[in-house]
Amino acid sequence: MSSGPLVVLVGPMGSGKSTVGTLLAERLGVPYRDTDADIVAAEGREISDIFIEDGEPRFRELERAAVRAALAEHTGVLALGGGAVLDDGTRAQLAGLPVVYLSMDVEEAVRRVGLGAARPLLAVNPRRQWRELMEARRHLYTEVARVTVATDDRTPDEVADAVLDALGLTRSADPSTPHPADPSTPAADPAGSGAPGQEDT
Repeated sequence: MSSGPLVVLVGPMGSGKSTVGTLLAERLGVPYRDTDADIVAAEGREISDIFIEDGEPRFRELERAAVRAALAEHTGVLALGGGAVLDDGTRAQLAGLPVVYLSMDVEEAVRRVGLGAARPLLAVNPRRQWRELMEARRHLYTEVARVTVATDDRTPDEVADAVLDALGLTRSADPSTPHPADPSTPAADPAGSGAPGQEDT
């Protein structure tokens, strides 16, 4: 098996990357890792504080480094922050990897994300700001993704199962050995859902 993550999740804030990623890791018997959590652990402060104290450019520098390290080191399920795909170098590193874009519409996003508490890019008028973020990012998510899984009106479990089907992966009997699905088994329609993660950018 090639090195690198078994699954990489990308998508907007509130798409459920953390919840779905954890479920996928459990099903596949592999570790779960989140680059936003890596940044928080390394910096000893929340992402919203980094935005306020150091500004978004500094956060993006930290994010680029966190993504680079995770792609090099992690072989399980990896979730990237919502804005990670803005970086050209990050998108180049994702080329050829099993990247899944967890998509959702604005109504679902507002329902899950609420009024943007602790989400620095949705501080004012979250509905409009979310639309603007997605206009800037949707084509980038699509560019890096091998498959797109729609999360609207689906449970995290349904999304996790859809991701496995879309990538041709099955649950691992041996936690250390994920198995490709039988190629004769048709993949399910890639669709799914998730709960909001902690803080996403």
